[in-house]
Amino acid sequence: MIFCIQCFFTMNRDQLFPHIKPFESGTIHLDPPHVMYWEQSGKIDGIPVLFLHGGPGAGSMSVHRRFFDPNSYRVVIFDQRGAGRSEPQGCLDRNTTRDLLSDIERLRIHLKIDRWLIFGGSWGSTLALAYGQAFPERCLGFILRGIFLGTSRELEWFLYGMQTVYPENWRRFVEPLSKEEQTDILVSYHRRLLDENYSVRAKAARSWCSYESACSTLMPSTKTVETFSSDRFAIALASIEAHYFINNLFMEENCLLSNINKIRNIPGVIVQGRFDMVCPIITADSLHHAWPEADYIVVKDAGHSAMETGIRSELVRATERFKVLNDKKG
Repeated sequence: MIFCIQCFFTMNRDQLFPHIKPFESGTIHLDPPHVMYWEQSGKIDGIPVLFLHGGPGAGSMSVHRRFFDPNSYRVVIFDQRGAGRSEPQGCLDRNTTRDLLSDIERLRIHLKIDRWLIFGGSWGSTLALAYGQAFPERCLGFILRGIFLGTSRELEWFLYGMQTVYPENWRRFVEPLSKEEQTDILVSYHRRLLDENYSVRAKAARSWCSYESACSTLMPSTKTVETFSSDRFAIALASIEAHYFINNLFMEENCLLSNINKIRNIPGVIVQGRFDMVCPIITADSLHHAWPEADYIVVKDAGHSAMETGIRSELVRATERFKVLNDKKG
C-alpha cells in the first residue's frame, strides 16, 4: 500500500503511518547454524533506513515499519540472531555483539546500500551506536530511543534497582528464586533459562519477560505484558538477554561513550522518556553530554516503550525531519 504524504499532515502527530507490507523479504545464511530473516518495505529508491529491534532477542514486528513514510523511505528490517523469524530461535551459539555488527554489514552489502539511516531503541540504540562507531562511513544519521549503553550500572539497575519504583513487580520476579539465588539474580536466571527441562526454561522466561514488560510503560499496559509472556517469545527473549547480560553485552565497559567522537559529526536525534524505568534517563543524559551535537528530546509523560503516545510522536517527527537526507543518500 502506498500512503500519500499529504495525508500525514492531516493526522495527529502521535499516530503512526498506516500498515504496509514488505515488497521484498528473504534470508541470509550466516555462519552455521544461523539464518537471518530480512525484509524491505516502502520505496525502493527512497532513503535507506535500518530498523534495529530491542532485547537483545525481541525480534521485529510489522508495526515497526510504520514509523517511516513509505513514500520517502526504503525501510530495512531484520531479526537478529536467534530472534523473531531468524533461525534457530533462541540460539546462543555464535551470538555476540561483534557477530551482529558483522551481520548488519553483510545485509547492507547484500542489499547494495551504500549508506543508511540507523534507527534503534533500547538494545537497538546500543547496537546502533556500536555499528556507527565501527562503520561511521556507512551511516547517514541516527534516531535513538530509550538509551541503553550496556554498562554494569545499567544491568545492576535492571536486576535490582527497579524494585525502588516497582517493588511488587520485583518481588514477583525474584519469587521463584531461593534467598541464596536472589543474591545473584542474573546467574540464577541464566542457569534456569539453560535448563534441559522445557517447563523450567518456560517458567523462568515468563517471569523474566513479565517483569521487564510490566516496567516498560508509564501507565500499566496489559497488552504489552501479554505479548512478552507467550512461551515462544519469552524463551527466546529472556535467554538471549541473559546470555548477553552475563557476558557484559560482549563490550568493554563504557566503550560507547569513550568512542563517541567517531560519530559526533553525523546527525543524530535522541528521544527519551522522562520516566523510563527500564533504561533510566541518566544514561540518555550521559550520551547527550558526550554528544551535544545530537538533538535531545525528553518526553515528559512517557516511560520506555516506543508505543507510548509521546515517544512514538517524537520518533515520527524525527523520521520526517530526516527526509532531507534524500539528497545525500547513495
